[in-house]
This record gives sequence, structure tokens and C-alpha cells, in this order.
Amino acid sequence: MSTIAVPHVTVIIPTYNRPDELRHCLAALADQDLSRDHFDVIVADDGGAVSPARVVDEARSRLDVTLLPVTHGGPAHARNRAVDSARGVYLAFTDDDCRPERGWLQALVSTLERAPDTLVGGRVTNALTDNPFSRASQAVTDLVYAHYNADTEHARFFASNNLAIAADAFRRIGGFDERFIVLACEDRELCDRWRSGGGRMIYAKDAVIRHAHALSLRTYVRQHFTYGRGAVHFHRIRSERGSGMMRDEMSFHSDFRNWLARPFSGRPLAEGLGVAALLLLWQAANTAGFLYESIVRSGYRR
Repeated sequence: MSTIAVPHVTVIIPTYNRPDELRHCLAALADQDLSRDHFDVIVADDGGAVSPARVVDEARSRLDVTLLPVTHGGPAHARNRAVDSARGVYLAFTDDDCRPERGWLQALVSTLERAPDTLVGGRVTNALTDNPFSRASQAVTDLVYAHYNADTEHARFFASNNLAIAADAFRRIGGFDERFIVLACEDRELCDRWRSGGGRMIYAKDAVIRHAHALSLRTYVRQHFTYGRGAVHFHRIRSERGSGMMRDEMSFHSDFRNWLARPFSGRPLAEGLGVAALLLLWQAANTAGFLYESIVRSGYRR
């Protein structure tokens, strides 16, 4: 590896009652190609009942890592509080159930060095290949990224578990919208706000994290129901600032032939049928969440 100095980057990880998953995440960060002298880590504990203190202490022999307890306010709030004390010229965000591959941080930093005024996102893969619901959720992510990031130099959406940005730029645009308490659309809103202000986004496919989010039928449905709820407020915000309307994205959800055909590419027939069935359930849960939040509107701070 080159010994040329690179700007210091702070990795930010919100966590909530998942110490075992966090342990794997920190171990993967300790194994990065980027020298540990060039990055530090802030673990923002979002007021969970299970403290991650022991896990963070165990990692200190291999990482420059700080534990930051914050009052419970959701992942957007936790990330923003960590940014308040971040030392890095750049910020890299991931989640406690993610396992960054060895070249993840180097790939993000290299892209930012090439284009420092951009928002950079990496590729998300499924670490739990034996879990059918995690496989289906990964299929959803693949569909979303294929649709919105086909032009890698002018991408349109990154999940908050794999993105990076210059710290000054992040602070200048106001960070993540903390009004999304549990509705998981703060990353969509951040990307849209960045683009509406003229910012460019680059998809760095070599910056890979493996997502180890174990799902059951219940949690799979709940996850996509929640995404549907968050979409109500995301589209309202976009409309208010004039950065887009809901109909702009209807082509993605209405492209049934694309997202029902994709599960059969490179998969055995039985597995493909299972993923396709869960994609239909994804659409149903997402629609139900959207309709529910349109009526109740209970999960968003106004």
C-alpha cells in the first residue's frame, strides 16, 4: 500500500442494542487497507438498553474508536451528533450490522480525492446468503441501485450504510433530517437535498460493505412497510422545495417486468420463485405503509 498521506476520515456508526453485530463491524474496520493512522471511528449509541461499551473497549487495541452516548432520537440524530465531534476532513457512514470489505474506506477516500465536492456511495451486498428474506431485501437494493445509479458519475441515491462526503459540505447542508425518527428515509432526503442544491453524486462500486441484517417474514414486512411510511414525508419535502414529484419515481415501481424477471437471473428456479414472491410482498408492504402514513402521519416530527 502507498505511504502517501491521505486526508483524515472519520467513520460514523450509529448503534442501538446490537453489540454482536457491532463487534463484527469494528473488526472489519480494523482490517481495512487504509492505515489506521488515517482514520478514526465514532460509535454513536442511540440510547439503547444494551451498552456497546465493552465491544468498543475490545476494539481499541486495533482502532482509534470513540463511544459517544446520545439521547434516543433515531439514526439520523445519532449520526449528526457524532458529526458534531468528528475530526475527519471526510466523513464515512456505515451501520452496526455492516461489514466493510478491506478496500472499502480506501475506495471512498480515493473517489473523494478525485472529486472532493461530491457525495460518494458504495455497493451494498448481502452477507446472509442463507436467509431468504435477507436475499429478497438485497434484491430490492439491487433494483434500486440499478435504477438510480446506472450513470455512476451522476448517481441519484445511496443508502446511509455506505456513503461518504467532505465534513464541511455535510455540515453546510445541515446533515441528516432528524425528523425521520423511525421511518428510514433520511438517506433519500439527504441525497435529494444534495442534488437539488447542484451537488453531484458518484457511485464507487469498489467501496463494498456486506450487510448482515437477519430478517424474518415479520421483520421483512415491517421494514418495507416502514419504508412506505417514510416515503410519504420524503415526497412531501421534495414537493415543497421543488426538487421533484412522486410521479417522477412511479416508473420504478410500475416496471413489473424488470423487478419480477431479475430474481431468476443467475439463480436456481426454486430460489428465483421465492425471491419473486417476496418482491411482490415488498411492493404490497411498501404500498400499505404509504397509505397508512398518508392517513395517520404519526412517525415524523413536523
